[in-house]
Amino acid sequence: MTGPVEQPTGAATGGLAVVEPPTASPPRRVGPPPARRPAQGARAVLEEIAAILLMALRAARLGVVPPFTWKDEFVEQTFLIIRRCLFPVILATTFLGLGVPGIQGGNLTAIFGTVDRLGALFVMASVREFAPWITGMVVAGVGGTAICADLGARKVRQELDALAVLGMDAVREIVVPRFLALGLVTALMNLIAIVFGVLGGWFAAVVVFGDTSAGYLATFSSNFTLPDLLGSIIKTSLFGFIIAAVCCYKGMTVTGGAEGVGRAVNQAVVLSFVGIWAFNFVFTTTLLAAFPETGNLH
Repeated sequence: MTGPVEQPTGAATGGLAVVEPPTASPPRRVGPPPARRPAQGARAVLEEIAAILLMALRAARLGVVPPFTWKDEFVEQTFLIIRRCLFPVILATTFLGLGVPGIQGGNLTAIFGTVDRLGALFVMASVREFAPWITGMVVAGVGGTAICADLGARKVRQELDALAVLGMDAVREIVVPRFLALGLVTALMNLIAIVFGVLGGWFAAVVVFGDTSAGYLATFSSNFTLPDLLGSIIKTSLFGFIIAAVCCYKGMTVTGGAEGVGRAVNQAVVLSFVGIWAFNFVFTTTLLAAFPETGNLH
């Protein structure tokens, strides 16, 4: 029926009333999302980064303000992270030192007959770059994800809410020991990574290319400086703080049950990697600008 419909109005009127057909609803908009949605997404990312920074600052403040109720948890978390990360760090740094700067760098130096210069290369390659980088990746991928999953499970089981009901500060009791443990363990793991990375370079220089141990160690020690070592330790310690802040925040803000925990772990490791890469670029650039002599190989 396409036209107006006439219906009886009853005995009181004795006539017919005209009823208009219902009008069609306007078509739903089909097309790209409004321009404001990307702005909302960018704002949400900035808000999350700000929340992570605030948690890190609060954890750092509570770590030096009594009462120190987190000491036992700090010791437990320190040994737990060392146990989980020690073997992957040793394995990764040894074989990466052997393969990338060791064999590849040895091929280049062997062309000019100066394989002993491989020791100088490892000051830049191992101490300054790939040992801290591998340490950060391993600690984030092994220790950080375990922390995020643990806190996420506690959040799902409402254990964090129970702490609040008991009048306990979840940041002081849970975040602070993990924050300090990751900052300490990452620096310690970096020292181990430097040793085994240099050992991988020694294996490449001496065993693969036939150089002498004295030549390799002489060029390494002549280029090794205190700013290189201190910069590497400080950088990896800050890597640990970045990993702790990201993983603890993601774990404590989990939503959506077990599926949300898995999603938070994935997001935490990705954000930790991005934070490490960005901070590594800024820190290394600043170090080379402050100590230009570290960029010379002799």
